[in-house]
Amino acid sequence: MKKILLYVTLCVFTLTSCNDFLDVKPSNQLDISNTGQSIFTTDEARVMLTGIMRAMTSSDYYGRNFIMYGEAKGGFLTVPSQGRGLDALYTFNHSASTNSYSGYWLQIYFCILQANMLLNDIDKLIAAGNTDNLLLQYKAEVRTARAMFYYDLIRLYGKPYDMDKTSYGVPLTLDPLGYTAQPTRASVEDVYVQILKDLTEDAEFLSKTKREGFISYYTNLAVQAKVYLQMQNYDAALAAAEEIINSSLYKDKLYSNSEWVGSWTKQFGSESIFELGIYPNEADLGTSSLGYYLRRKNHGGSAASGWFIASKPFLDNLLGEDPDDVRWGVMDYDEKSSSRLGACYKYSGAVNKTSTGAGATFVGDGKATASAVNIKVIRLSEIYLIAAEAAFSKPSPDKEKAAGYLQEIRKRAPNLTPADENNITLDMILNEKGKELFAEGQRYFDMIRLNKSITFDDASIESGDVVIPTRPVTIDRTFYKTILPISLGEINANPAIKDQQNPGY
Repeated sequence: MKKILLYVTLCVFTLTSCNDFLDVKPSNQLDISNTGQSIFTTDEARVMLTGIMRAMTSSDYYGRNFIMYGEAKGGFLTVPSQGRGLDALYTFNHSASTNSYSGYWLQIYFCILQANMLLNDIDKLIAAGNTDNLLLQYKAEVRTARAMFYYDLIRLYGKPYDMDKTSYGVPLTLDPLGYTAQPTRASVEDVYVQILKDLTEDAEFLSKTKREGFISYYTNLAVQAKVYLQMQNYDAALAAAEEIINSSLYKDKLYSNSEWVGSWTKQFGSESIFELGIYPNEADLGTSSLGYYLRRKNHGGSAASGWFIASKPFLDNLLGEDPDDVRWGVMDYDEKSSSRLGACYKYSGAVNKTSTGAGATFVGDGKATASAVNIKVIRLSEIYLIAAEAAFSKPSPDKEKAAGYLQEIRKRAPNLTPADENNITLDMILNEKGKELFAEGQRYFDMIRLNKSITFDDASIESGDVVIPTRPVTIDRTFYKTILPISLGEINANPAIKDQQNPGY
């Protein structure tokens, strides 16, 4: 690991009131070059857990770039002009030395380091006789978070599970590493084995109440459902999804059509299963936030906006299936045309669409700045769609059940023919997921997971068709750039993985 991974910030009170931590001894940095203990109380464990959640909101992770990765590469976004922020994701202009996006690797392993340190220290506290049950809960939360970290890493750097699970995945580090450590890449299968261990071994200690900004029992189940779907264990994916759907906490909690648009102006709504808090003075990226990247160029007075717009196939063929689809409510016209509703305002909240320039009014989700909008990492709608796909795809398909779950989301387009056991298809489920979770970083991962071809709307770039030399117009997962290279900087820091570079790079 790089040297940057050998330090961890403790003094980050992102997701809860700072008043809760006034009795904790001041500490904002920990050198892990020694083997000493870093925390000694349950309160300090909570502080460090808060730090892990805060690290997830980095611009290199869920704060922006990870979500943009999953959307810019999926065919439902395009760029109105080349040369803007993150457009190398869209053009697949990646090499080990240029546009490797090593920030994903560094930030997620930084999160893993924090998780490993906290797990070690919690075990020491328990061994020393601390009987506070919150320690067991925190341990389970951290293990769930670590599972998420590895699940995200393996999708960025490893081949899909069903494509070649014996191929290189990512290094598995389950303890804080020493300065000279040079871990090598585990197989894709081994990484998934560890992910499931982290998800299942301590899950019983997780809270079954809502943990705003933190991980609950239902967050864990949701991640299990996603992982099992990736592994094509559809029965297990369905069981995990249905436990959430049928729970007292989430039963009948899907947003109605009249509530859906307004939900994007609220924090920790009824559909949120895991939501990361973004606060004005702590994780707010301002003009570099997701909201600015996806809204119309210059809307709100900033030229640093509108980097990505919805593709023509998404607007015409999917969302355009029903002009009364409630999800049009988060779309507005983009820089290409006053009639082309390609700008997305999920991360800007409600917007005064009659105003332009510096006079525009952005509500966000109720904070002091409209760019400090929480990231809804896992929503109940996604769980219904996972349940639909799992029921449809399991060895003994249940198309009636699949259609029932799908229709709960599909009815957001009220003029479409309702889904039933006779007309439901996998593509219908996938496309509904693309509409519901548009701009939430899911589309690309689903297309690669299901071995679907992706065709890009390059005709929207500038004034006409543009040849992009770094990828074809249509790709599938055999294209080597569908996974990222290990960066040259990481190889130089850890020569042990030099011969484990991803093929093609």
